[in-house]
Amino acid sequence: MPGGLFRSDDHGESWELNRPLWDDPLREQWFGGGAEYPGIHSICVDPRDSDHVVLGVSCGGAWTTRDGGTTWQIGGKGLRAAYMPPELAYEPNVQDAHQLVQCAAAPDILWVQHHNGIFKSTDRAASWVEIESVAPSAFGFA
Repeated sequence: MPGGLFRSDDHGESWELNRPLWDDPLREQWFGGGAEYPGIHSICVDPRDSDHVVLGVSCGGAWTTRDGGTTWQIGGKGLRAAYMPPELAYEPNVQDAHQLVQCAAAPDILWVQHHNGIFKSTDRAASWVEIESVAPSAFGFA
């Protein structure tokens, strides 16, 4: 917290802040979901291409890089934040991605345990479908 992503190229001896994500103007809209600041909850690295990473950010949505963190795109079409006013409920940048996981056998498939439900993506976080009748606590939420 507050939503900083760091990288080490020397096995953890030193760390560098990922400036492209930190400096993205949309990051200024992130907010704490149950904490004072937003936090990066999950990091999913594509086992076929380590430059392809998806992040889950609490009240910042799901972010993707395909170039090792040089550029980032927010993905989240279909995620729904029930705690937001109706006109903002589907805004990608306010989604509360508590825990994001990828399928080991098919890494383009992801699930996110959201504040108000569980969602599935089959296109590496570009779009999401809500899984009905599943309580959020059934997917790793404390």
